[in-house]
Amino acid sequence: MTALSNTSLMLDTNVEARLQKLAATKRRPADRLMCEAIEQYVAREEGREQLRQDVLAAWEEYQATGQHVTAEEADAWLARLEAGEDADPPTPHK
Repeated sequence: MTALSNTSLMLDTNVEARLQKLAATKRRPADRLMCEAIEQYVAREEGREQLRQDVLAAWEEYQATGQHVTAEEADAWLARLEAGEDADPPTPHK
């Protein structure tokens, strides 16, 4: 069983009214809708932060090695994947 904790939120009265209307329409508790929204937000932001970290690591690697693929090489590889081919990624070069 997942451990739960209480958190207090201050909502704009307009947002609160909209939330209550949506909860009634969906026949679900408003707090459950809020939990789902927060879970989705946290997952999305974690994904964005991971992407940012990956980009920074790739940039550092490029600066250290000079290894890269051109946009044309990447586009050609992606086009092959979109066409359903089992294509290996292009080999990085200087």
